[in-house]
Amino acid sequence: MALPSFSSTAFLETFSPSSHVPSSSNNKTFESCIKDAFNIPITDTYIYRASGETTLSTTQKAINGKRTHGLHNWYHDSNGKPIEQPSPYPLPDEITAYISMFEPSVSIAKALNACKANAKANTLRAAISTYLNSQFTNKTQGLLPSKKDRIHRNPYYEIWKYAAHELEWSGPWPNTLYTKQSHHMLPILYHHFGCIVPSYAALHVIAKLAQPAKPSKEDVRPILDVGSGNGYWSFMLRNLELGDGMKELDVKAIDNGTSEYRVQWIEDTIKHDGLKYLSDHGNGKGCVLLLVYPQATGDFTGPILRKFEGDSIVVAGTQNGNGFTAFRDCVVDEWVEKNLSAFELTLRMPLPSFAGKDEALFVFQRRKTPLR
Repeated sequence: MALPSFSSTAFLETFSPSSHVPSSSNNKTFESCIKDAFNIPITDTYIYRASGETTLSTTQKAINGKRTHGLHNWYHDSNGKPIEQPSPYPLPDEITAYISMFEPSVSIAKALNACKANAKANTLRAAISTYLNSQFTNKTQGLLPSKKDRIHRNPYYEIWKYAAHELEWSGPWPNTLYTKQSHHMLPILYHHFGCIVPSYAALHVIAKLAQPAKPSKEDVRPILDVGSGNGYWSFMLRNLELGDGMKELDVKAIDNGTSEYRVQWIEDTIKHDGLKYLSDHGNGKGCVLLLVYPQATGDFTGPILRKFEGDSIVVAGTQNGNGFTAFRDCVVDEWVEKNLSAFELTLRMPLPSFAGKDEALFVFQRRKTPLR
C-alpha cells in the first residue's frame, strides 16, 4: 500500500542529508530517518517484501547487531567462507574511496584509475579497484560527463552512502558472484527508492543518448522506461540538471503494476505490458529503451530486447553471473552478443552497488555496419 501523503517534488526540495540520513551529528537511526522523511507513523508495522520480508523495526535491530550472524561478511571465497587475507572488513577510507567514484563532480573513468593507482598491495581496495577496472568498457565519445562541479540532488545516493559505511561495504569483487543474501536494509530501499541507485553519470549518459543528432531540426528521442517500478529513475531523469544545449527530456514510464511499492515517485506511469506497449508504438523506433533491474524470471527481458527497433538500449543491472537481473544463466551483455548482432556494447560502467551486489550500467547501440 503506497503512502497517500507522499509528494516526490516536495521530498526532493526538502530532503537534506544532515536531517534525513543517519549520522553521528544528528544522532538518528535508519528507522527514524525513514519514518521522518516519509511521514511514517511511529507505530508502523508495514511488511517490506523483496527476496525476503522485514519491517523497519526488525531492520533497525539488524543494523544495531553490526557483524552479528555474519551480516557484514561480504568478502568471502568461492565456498562462501569469509576471507582472512586481505582483511575481511574494509577500512573506512576504502569505503570512502569506493563511494567517491560516483560523486557528481567526478569523472568515473579517472576515478577508477585513481582508485587502483592509489591502492596499497594486498588490500581489499586493490582487489576491488582491479576488478572494477577490468569490467569498465567505454567505446563512446561524449556520453560520459566531464569533470566539473554540479548541482545534483539524489536522495537515494545519499542514503546509499550511509548504507555502505554502516554495512562495511567497499564495492564488489569477483567472488561477489557467489553472494546470495544481502541485508535487511535492501527491501526498505527497494520500496522507497528502487532496485538500484542511479548515479549522476548514469543519468547523464541516458540524457545524452536521448539528444537529437541535429538539435535544430529534430526532437529529443523519447526515453521508454519499461518496467519502471515506482518510477525513481524516471523521476530523477525528469529532474536532472541538463548541460548547455541539451533539450528537455521526454521520459515515459511503463509498468504493468504487478509489484507493490510503498512509494510512487511519479503519477503518470503508463500501466501497460511492456511488450504490448512497444508493439503499439512502432516497436520503440526513434526512442531510447531503458530497463532498470529487469526481471530474470518470466521471459521478460529477451522479448523486449528483440522487439525494440530503436538505436540505443540502456540496462541497469548486475554485471556478474549471479542471475539476479535480466537473465538467469548469463549477463545481459553476453546475451546481446549472442542474440542481437545488430547491437554492440559501447559502455559498461559501475553503478553504486548495495552491499553484496555487483551492479553496472550497460549501453548497447545499433551498429552502423551490420555484422556479416
